[in-house]
Amino acid sequence: MSGAAFIGGKRQLLSDTLAAAKAEGRAALIAYLPAGFPTVDGGIEAIKAAFDGGADVVEVGLPHSDPVLDGPVIQTADDIALRGGVKIADVMRTVREAYEATGKPVLVMTYWNPIDRYGIERFTAELAEAGGAGCILPDLPVQESATWREHAEKHGLATVFVVAPSSKDERLAKITAAGSGFVYAASLMGVTGTRESVGAQAQDLVRRTRATTDLPVCVGLGVSNAEQATEVAGFADGVIVGSAFVKRMLDAEDDAAGVEAVRALASALAEGVRRRNA
Repeated sequence: MSGAAFIGGKRQLLSDTLAAAKAEGRAALIAYLPAGFPTVDGGIEAIKAAFDGGADVVEVGLPHSDPVLDGPVIQTADDIALRGGVKIADVMRTVREAYEATGKPVLVMTYWNPIDRYGIERFTAELAEAGGAGCILPDLPVQESATWREHAEKHGLATVFVVAPSSKDERLAKITAAGSGFVYAASLMGVTGTRESVGAQAQDLVRRTRATTDLPVCVGLGVSNAEQATEVAGFADGVIVGSAFVKRMLDAEDDAAGVEAVRALASALAEGVRRRNA
């Protein structure tokens, strides 16, 4: 179904952006930053800085009180945002202002519970109206996603599901058949085993995932520097970086310095995903 059939939805913008990176012979750089961190306004400026530094796509995190799949860095940022009173309306404002300022694809990454409480139709309609390209839903089982996908499709939003090294091939096929935009391949770098072995595991996951779909496969691997970005860009369609951006902001002496640190890291990572062509 053509993206042109939708009013307001930016799923096609996401697909076009990833295709353009592929046409350049490189992986896309996808940055993650939570809404409301360090403040709503500060978070918006950080996202703009990530785009300015060279990110192709940004994921806006919806802070959650129990982010079970996130590490301590993102948990700290979420806690700061929640104590600051961030609401879903602030997440939508963040998406809107980031998209209007850059014209680039902005997704929301969120656990399912906040959407379920807010209302699926309300959430999808507001996200599309804000210029959002879609949602990454790490804890929504595919077999329970039909209602979400119906509303997302109606509003032209991508539904990005997460796969892991433990996913069997049959399961991968079911997940990728239900998803759109891209596939988020989650793994770890430098936590279990050596960096080389974990990198090989991620590369195998990308290979197995590609066997089931034509969607781009983008990898979140704990990438924190340009060298690691280059490594992952050698086998993935996109390199997803989150904690490294958040840590730069947490370590900055003030909010302005944090924004500049995000811009600098995005620039280095953008060079990294292009370096494999050098």
